[in-house]
Amino acid sequence: MRVPLLDLSEQYRSLAVPIREQFDAIVSSQNFILGAKVEEFEQSICDYCDVHHAIGVSSGTDALLVILMALGIGRDDAVVTTAYTFFATGGCIARVGARPIFVDIDRATLNISPAALESYLSTQCQSNAAGELQDKSGKIIRAIVPVHLFGLCCDMDAINTIASRYKLFVIEDAAQAIGAEYPRAKDGSQKAGTIGEAGCFSFYPSKNLGAAGDAGMVVSRHENLAKRIRILRHHGMEPQYYHHIIGGNFRLDALQAAILNMKLPHLEGWSAARRAIADFYREEFNRRELTTFLTLPAEPYRDAGLTNHHIYHQYVVRTSHRDALREHLTNRQVGTAIYYPVGLHHQKCFEYLGYQQGDLPETERPHVKHSRSPYTPN
Repeated sequence: MRVPLLDLSEQYRSLAVPIREQFDAIVSSQNFILGAKVEEFEQSICDYCDVHHAIGVSSGTDALLVILMALGIGRDDAVVTTAYTFFATGGCIARVGARPIFVDIDRATLNISPAALESYLSTQCQSNAAGELQDKSGKIIRAIVPVHLFGLCCDMDAINTIASRYKLFVIEDAAQAIGAEYPRAKDGSQKAGTIGEAGCFSFYPSKNLGAAGDAGMVVSRHENLAKRIRILRHHGMEPQYYHHIIGGNFRLDALQAAILNMKLPHLEGWSAARRAIADFYREEFNRRELTTFLTLPAEPYRDAGLTNHHIYHQYVVRTSHRDALREHLTNRQVGTAIYYPVGLHHQKCFEYLGYQQGDLPETERPHVKHSRSPYTPN
């Protein structure tokens, strides 16, 4: 039996009629950019995430980029994040002219380590005369970007405590984690993307909530920040043809918004199905005593009373027998992938940052990550 890494065809077949209806309606209206369909989807995301503001943009990458722009982060600044993530996280920081600073990950969760974050800020940085935290190059540390990797929320209470101590913005990269919940110590649970100053989602087709192309979303509880992001996504224009700031073309297509809004009511069911498949994997791996050479995904919030303690954008295991296991699965037509083979701190484009082998030992651990997608169409 062939088991692909990801197969979206079944999902499309189950939703083909309403998707085509949305397409026909938008083509007939000739209203392709922003407009009512985008506003409807933005409101749906506000309701789903229990957040005040949602701003539809052209991709998850542009969502992160426009947040950095809206916060005024630029060439004199630095932003701390993880090196174990998709390139866009570090790339957007560099694109606004800021210096990406990479700290290590937690061995169990693969998310950014609060201990490594605290260690870096307390031992490698110092305060200037204005009370701002600076790195060794003199850049001002402005923000932390935790990445909720593979659908599991970072330890946001610890990260927010650190950010508050050093007066830093927290920007959540929730590209892989829409709907994932985090058990706050004081305020009950919150959804990924809603715990910092702003959060960003990706609706790339392979995401748990996927568009028919590129699409993204910014969410925030802060009215002034949301207003600035809305202006920036449309070339910094407010009102028409008047530009007080320089923005970009980050507008969301009406067709993508309509398809996503039609899919959103199904997301909780899809997430439940992913968790059921993940539970099956865990039970079978344990029953067959395969955990002697496989490290299964961490589930730190499993017993916290949450519905979406993990949304399993990918079901990632680690093994020192990676190549042999991949060959075994490939021979049986089971699709796999490696996430991510080279940390951002060792990517050629970031050589100027000066990271050396051994600087981030957990990110560089040889127990390479190996993934199966627990996607199910129904």
